[in-house]
Order: sequence, then C-alpha cells, then structure tokens
Amino acid sequence: MTDSRLCWLDIRSTGGATAAVVEEALHQGIHAVVAADPEALATLPPTIGKVLVVDAVPADFGAADTVILPGPTRDHHELVAAHPDIRFGRYVEIVDAATLEDACTAARDERVAVLDFRDPTKIPLEIVLAAAAQADGTIVTVAHDVEEAEIIFGVLEVGSDGVLMAARTVGDATALRRAALGTTGEIDLVELEVTGTKHVGMGERACVDTCTYFGQDEGILVGSHSKGMVLCVSETHPLPYMPTRPFRVNAGAIHSYTVGQAGRTHYLSELQSGSKVLAVDTKGRTRVVTVGRVKIETRPLISVDAVAPNGQTVNLILQDDWHVRVLGPDAVVLNSTELRPGDRILGHLPTADRHVGYPIEEFCREQ
Repeated sequence: MTDSRLCWLDIRSTGGATAAVVEEALHQGIHAVVAADPEALATLPPTIGKVLVVDAVPADFGAADTVILPGPTRDHHELVAAHPDIRFGRYVEIVDAATLEDACTAARDERVAVLDFRDPTKIPLEIVLAAAAQADGTIVTVAHDVEEAEIIFGVLEVGSDGVLMAARTVGDATALRRAALGTTGEIDLVELEVTGTKHVGMGERACVDTCTYFGQDEGILVGSHSKGMVLCVSETHPLPYMPTRPFRVNAGAIHSYTVGQAGRTHYLSELQSGSKVLAVDTKGRTRVVTVGRVKIETRPLISVDAVAPNGQTVNLILQDDWHVRVLGPDAVVLNSTELRPGDRILGHLPTADRHVGYPIEEFCREQ
C-alpha cells in the first residue's frame, strides 16, 4: 500500500535521543526532519527532507532544502531570489479570527504553509482547507500527538497535505508513519478466475457495519487465507426484498481475514466497535473506516475457490444467499450463489505471511 501524506518529524526537543530518533525516522521513511539549527541537518542523507524553522533569518541555511520563515515570503523577496534551490514557506499560529484569515492567505499564497492551531477544534483547519482548495502550495499542520495526526490527515476527507509532529522519544516516528498510512492510499488488485463453488453447510458469518457510507464500487477484502483475498461489495446496490444498507459489508465466515489499518490483518471474529478496516474500491484506492458493530449469526455457507494469474489459489467462504455479492472488473457486482467457473472477480494477494496479523517473512503454509 502506498500513500502521499507528508510526515515531518520535529527534532527540536528530542535532547539526548536525537540520534536514535533520526535513525528511526530514516528507517520508517519519514519525509522530512525539522530543526531550528542548520547544524542538526548537516549529517542527514539526501534521502530525507531537511526543514529549517527559524524565528530570525540565519547567516547560513546549511543543508536545508525547505526554510519556514516568520512572515510572508514576499517580505523576504531578496532572500528568496538569492536561494533558488531552497523552498521557502511561512509559519502561522492560529489563535483567533484574524490569525485564521492570515492562515487562509498563507495556504493560498505560500509554497509551504505550516499551520499551528492553538485550540483542539478542527473547524478552523476545515476553513483553511476549503479556502485553499484550488491552491498549489503544500499545507503542513502541527499535531501534538499521534491521535491528532490521524484526525488532521482526515479533515474534510482530503485532510492536510502533511503533519508536523514533535518527536520526544524513539517510537514516535513509527507511530506518525502509521497514522499517515492509515488514512488513504492504494493497494494492488488482481483479477481472479473462479474455479468452483460448493455449499459447505451451516456456520457463523459476520456482517461488518461501519460508521461510513461505502461507494457502489467499494467494499472490504476478505479471504480464508492471509495471502489471498476477495473484494466483497458493500450493500449499496438495491435488493428486491430489503432496503440498501450502504454502511454494511456481508463479509464472510468468522475465521476469515480482512485488512485493517497499516496493512495488518484481522479475523472477522475479532472486529468490534471502534476497530479499523480498510475500504477498497475497484481501482485499488483505499481508506480506513471505523467499525460500528459486527453482526455474527448462524447462516448457510458457500465456499468460493479462485485462482490468480500467477497460479496462486484463493478461497472465500460467504453466506450462502443470492444477495451476498462480490465485485468483479469494471465494478461489476456478482451474486455469490451465481458464480460459475470462469467468472472474473477482484482480489488482492498480500506477499508476506502473518504473525498476530502483522506481516512477517517466514515459512507459513495455509490450506
């Protein structure tokens, strides 16, 4: 899974842990390190961004590729002209209506706007994002902890382009990266060819009811094995005998895997209110949604076998009923009880084995 959310890690208050925090940031793929002293950026490799935040313009910017100034860049036009290889931006602290308007201006006009909201409400950020919707610059919002970072990434669905979070200890870089990966991204889907179906008797199946409306080409990935899953569609499409429930996926038998936040798998049976699962559309675009409840009930079950282009086999056990459906290429909706050998359905083939849901490179056979 990939993402484009910017993660800026602030090392201005790490103290003696700076070296370890920076090492972790490099390992986790943090996009940029933020410092107040050019010397703190001097030894960083070219693979990571170097952001200098200054209260007063220093004599030398050192290795910095981005410099955040204390005022509008138009007030520093000579400085900007003298350093064409540096991207200059502006820091704005939002404490009232006047500074909120200032933030909107910065978000529209600056190449980079770093926004620090004093109050916990996210309505001011929503206003800034709406005001700058057509702008080309980058908006990076200060988060005071990982939970706030997750919220910032999701404000107005599109979220801030990036988050700047202060690192206080080892582990903060990993947590920030996970927060960014847990919002939106992409996942590789493949066309699977159905090889057979069979009725397998009674068992418990799980309906996953989320706190989100799904799109008609969207669902969740479910499979009997961690290395092969099928895209199960949400109940957004009309049914002749019952109303649509666009927040629900009739997902599969309780032993099945689904994909959650940061690529971790979960059994359907262990999902509960507040759990996170990955919603996936037929183009492979993903977003994290919150589970409102899971309904587990005894129903007749049907087993669907399929094969991937690389020869890998995939299995999914679903409720044996016509209204339980999966997605095929071009967002075609297919009733599970009408699947026949040769039909094409969409799926995903995770590459790593799993240990308590986390990917791990080890020998593991599932059958």
